[in-house]
Amino acid sequence: MKALPILDEQPVRELVVISGKGGTGKTSIVASLAAMTSGTVLADCDVDAADLHLVMRPTVKRREAFSGGKRARIQSELCTACGKCEELCRFGAVAWTGPGNGRDAITLEIDPTACEGCGVCVHFCDEKAITFEPAINGQWFISETRHGPMVHAELGIAEENSGKLVSLIRRKASDLARQYGFDTVLIDGSPGVGCPVIASITGADLVLIVTEPTLSGIHDLDRVVDLTSHFQIPTTVCVNKWDINPQLSKEIEEQAERRGVGFLGRVRYDQAVTKAQLHEQAIVEYQDGGAAEDVREVCKKAWERLRGKSPK
Repeated sequence: MKALPILDEQPVRELVVISGKGGTGKTSIVASLAAMTSGTVLADCDVDAADLHLVMRPTVKRREAFSGGKRARIQSELCTACGKCEELCRFGAVAWTGPGNGRDAITLEIDPTACEGCGVCVHFCDEKAITFEPAINGQWFISETRHGPMVHAELGIAEENSGKLVSLIRRKASDLARQYGFDTVLIDGSPGVGCPVIASITGADLVLIVTEPTLSGIHDLDRVVDLTSHFQIPTTVCVNKWDINPQLSKEIEEQAERRGVGFLGRVRYDQAVTKAQLHEQAIVEYQDGGAAEDVREVCKKAWERLRGKSPK
């Protein structure tokens, strides 16, 4: 990928699509939003279960390691087997499983998956036998797709620091938008209300919440609106598969109105959505009728609302 100068003064809008839990259809909405516009950078911030690439078919142009913290490691040749690190570790990461070193039959060893990177063992080791080095938690990528550039990532198995990775992806996506002269970043955010979600939405121009007509969907919507309200982020809602329970769909629409967030529309249940994903397409690319009609209307309203805001 050709390097372009970053134009720091160029404003960039951010539209983030999130949900109270996984499986509500937010990635399908993001793919359709991307298919219906140009001049946009895609960012997949659902780093714990990324799947936007399954629809976008990205071609990786740049690959970088991600380090979100540090991890301790005992050098067995320097270890005197005093046991202080085991005594002080609050996370149970230190065990008597290290190899012998000529002085001691066994030494101590740190389980890298249990280590929280607090550094206590490093600080209190009198022999300076413990190293404290950056931990590689995953990878992030800059890719090209049929709908423009995309920044995405892969978090390692059982790795943490997903919030830091999300922040990195958003920053790289904004930089890329400025390089290309684009004014919008479209973000597939993390589900739930935890740290990755906060990192996905903080400072965004518009959040679109995708929910579904279930009791848990109503509950999750309330929690997510609490979150966006706390950060004072403009928020709007759409309900996916509304026709599986029209009464609950109506309650969701009323709930959105009571909470003071916009309601963009409803998307019907349609098996073609799954078929489109199997064909690595957004539903609006796969067909014209059915759920594609509903998604087009929701996406159109989302873009209109975002474009009505002055870019930052």
